[in-house]
Amino acid sequence: MSEDNGSGGVHTDPAALQELSDLATAEPAEVGPDGAVAGYRADRTLRLSVELKRQLRRRRTQLVLAFVAVLPFILVVAFQIGQSSPNRRSGGFVDLATASAPNFVVLAFFVSGTFLLPMIVALFFGDTIASESSWSSLKYLLAIPVPRHRLLRQKAAVSGLLSIAALVLLPVVSLLVGIIWYGAGDAISPTGDAVSFGDSLLALLMSTVYIVVQLAWVAGLALLLSVSTEAPLGAVGGTVLVAILSQILDQITALEGLRNYLPTHYSFAWIDLISTDIDWTNLASGVLSSVIYTTVFLLLAGRRFARKDVTS
Repeated sequence: MSEDNGSGGVHTDPAALQELSDLATAEPAEVGPDGAVAGYRADRTLRLSVELKRQLRRRRTQLVLAFVAVLPFILVVAFQIGQSSPNRRSGGFVDLATASAPNFVVLAFFVSGTFLLPMIVALFFGDTIASESSWSSLKYLLAIPVPRHRLLRQKAAVSGLLSIAALVLLPVVSLLVGIIWYGAGDAISPTGDAVSFGDSLLALLMSTVYIVVQLAWVAGLALLLSVSTEAPLGAVGGTVLVAILSQILDQITALEGLRNYLPTHYSFAWIDLISTDIDWTNLASGVLSSVIYTTVFLLLAGRRFARKDVTS
């Protein structure tokens, strides 16, 4: 039975009031040294494994990884349909692609390094925060509560793992496909140098590591744009456009030494590793350039996200 409380005709149920009172009393009200409710631990929110599983279940992640795995087979079909160079030990990277499995991996890196690989990294990092904003779920994640710095760190870590997985998957599948179709021979460089199969595997491993490090600037820029917009396409597209613009400017020889400061100038420095006499100058410059750009972009992203007014 309801009773009138005499104020605006609002009716209340004494039993319901008592139940709410009991629940409120049972709710922990102690405050820890850090000002949080006793028992709350920020390091238990948004665990890495949970976020990783969540991202792996997304269709875009599955499609990207699937396309990377299929790309070497597409290249093989292209060579089977077309006409490869009659001399498999001379020419450019495309002409030498069928000389051996290591050369086939080099071709896979070469044809995907300009657009595909930067786009994959931009997709994983540019979509990570912006997609939550577009789904209006970002404010609920922060209300769990997940500290902002932890949310950004966990999101970036998962994006990094997915990017590395894609960048490693390409040479691994390409190597297996190359061994099946072209054999495990020496790696032949355009200059005519022959690197043994064992040494070429080490060179390809170092090339993969270099590409991961060099593309870190793309990850930093994409993350910065991701925390600055609620449109995932804008963050991803903006990053890819910057990468393309940098590549275009790098082709303008009139810029001379200024091209050395472009983030994509040393994108293909890993080619120096496919040689009997490795020149480390461009490789070191590429790593340094990427580290500087990445650090600046990540610091700006952290600062922007910490001060951002999250309303979605």
